[in-house]
Amino acid sequence: MAKILLSGDEAVARGAWEAGCRVAAAYPGTPSTEILEALATYPELDSRWTSNEKVALEVAGGAAMGGVRALAAMKHVGLNVAADPLLTFGYTGVRGGLVVVSADDPGCHSSQNEQDNRHYARLAKILMLEPADSQECLDYSRAAFELSERFDSPVLLRLTTRICHSQGLVQTGERHEAPVKPYERDVRKFAMMPAFARLRHLAVEEKLKHLADFAADCVFNRLEWGRDKKIGVLSSGVAYQYAREVFGDQVSYLKLGLTFPFPERLIATFARAVDKIYVLEEGDPYLENAVRALGFDCLGKELLPLTGEFDAGLLRRAFLPADGVRPLTSPLLPPPRPPVLCAGCPHRGLLHILGENKKRLVAAGDIGCYTLGLQPPLEGLDSCICMGAGFSAAIGLSTALKAAGDPRRVFGVVGDSTFFHSGLTGLVDAIHARADLGLVILDNSITAMTGHQENPGTARDLMGRPAPPLNLEAVILGLGLPEGRLTVLDPLDRPAVQEAVDTAIGRPGLSVIIARRPCVLIKDLKGSFNKKCRVEADRCKKCKMCLKVGCPAVSFEDGHSQIDEAACLGCGYCLAVCRFEAIRLEEVTR
Repeated sequence: MAKILLSGDEAVARGAWEAGCRVAAAYPGTPSTEILEALATYPELDSRWTSNEKVALEVAGGAAMGGVRALAAMKHVGLNVAADPLLTFGYTGVRGGLVVVSADDPGCHSSQNEQDNRHYARLAKILMLEPADSQECLDYSRAAFELSERFDSPVLLRLTTRICHSQGLVQTGERHEAPVKPYERDVRKFAMMPAFARLRHLAVEEKLKHLADFAADCVFNRLEWGRDKKIGVLSSGVAYQYAREVFGDQVSYLKLGLTFPFPERLIATFARAVDKIYVLEEGDPYLENAVRALGFDCLGKELLPLTGEFDAGLLRRAFLPADGVRPLTSPLLPPPRPPVLCAGCPHRGLLHILGENKKRLVAAGDIGCYTLGLQPPLEGLDSCICMGAGFSAAIGLSTALKAAGDPRRVFGVVGDSTFFHSGLTGLVDAIHARADLGLVILDNSITAMTGHQENPGTARDLMGRPAPPLNLEAVILGLGLPEGRLTVLDPLDRPAVQEAVDTAIGRPGLSVIIARRPCVLIKDLKGSFNKKCRVEADRCKKCKMCLKVGCPAVSFEDGHSQIDEAACLGCGYCLAVCRFEAIRLEEVTR
């Protein structure tokens, strides 16, 4: 096959396809999203978005239990959600190969934390591979299925943002149709009741001894001797690439691709051969602690940060401060571009109303585009913890405010995809506990933040097949919420939103609001925006109320508000907040 340019995510997908993978499942989350989107282009696979990462791993695990090769992909915090089945599959083992992709996000580019998921491999007692470029993403992905079946264990394929999104030339291969293994009932292997789990734990510990022998001389870990052996660099993943850029062939390397179990004998051989060891790794001192546990001194986190991403300049400043190389600098700095809700975003209206009423309410937010409602000028939300906490944290927050004598009403806010992911269970608890709060579902008809992936509320699946969309109203009422407690509205209908919020504040008990309007970036809506908002400069009173809605199309220049017609989508919300009728909505003439 030819060499083609692939991102790390695309290369993982290609490797899974070449390995004969038949089932792939995921919940979208940057930087892992593109893996499933790429896999969906291969008709030999059944690829699907699931309601959350736990479901994704259980779908893939069930397929592997049934005898086919399967993959589950997620970002690092998604593995927290999937930790329960991950650790149990570590006990049961597999029948068909099972690969779990964790895409970590050093630097918190699009995440609420930057946890180091390498620890999960040790916790689950499973093999872990860490590719350092797109070619290794393909090769390791393909090999992971073989290793999974060879050692009867799931394999954790751990990536990072830079590996996921960087592109490189990749030598591709043909698809290998792995045979389907007939299903055979084996409760001692796959039914983890305590008596069987204790036996499987013993088997796993025995298996780890064989894995340690394999790690010592496998092809994924290699020694690269440089011009001398005074300095030895031990590294993995993208940090290895930066090390090669900084040190070249002046030092020797132990490049690790299989990082659990630790290749202890190989590390010891390398450590004894060099005078000084540098351990270069993003995140926690995972490898550094392993080196020290073997009794070898090394330099690592004394000189390198625990947080953020690395680059070649950072390593050079840490280890070669006197080499005379100065980083390129410029007196000109780019203007800051903080993320904002898109022009015409349907979330803006409701978040604006919540912000205007913040003396009367506290709003627990969640993960999604609407998280941007935390920041000025909207300031409609007060917290962002994790998927689903917008509802469940609101229950506890309401109890706490009442105990403190705080009269403010608590609201919980989640998006439609987040509701299906883990907000539904919070709503179950709120109804059963007769919680006294307001809950809001921002239904924009898509999983918007990660790039418009389907969810259980959309009418098609990842493969483009028709799918029955779940009816939010029916789900909520079916859980037992009285019909009079549910309000469905357009979030850009300012009077309707204010009335619903007032009702939820003033009425004891649980109120649920569905704020429904599709995301303006959904492809099917293109061409439907045929109006623009325009400011009549002579009527503008310079009150700047329109700026408080946080629309990127609205600005204040030359002594009055202005609207960028190229950016405006004609949602009309700025018009709704203008008290002086200085903004008008006009048909676009083409």
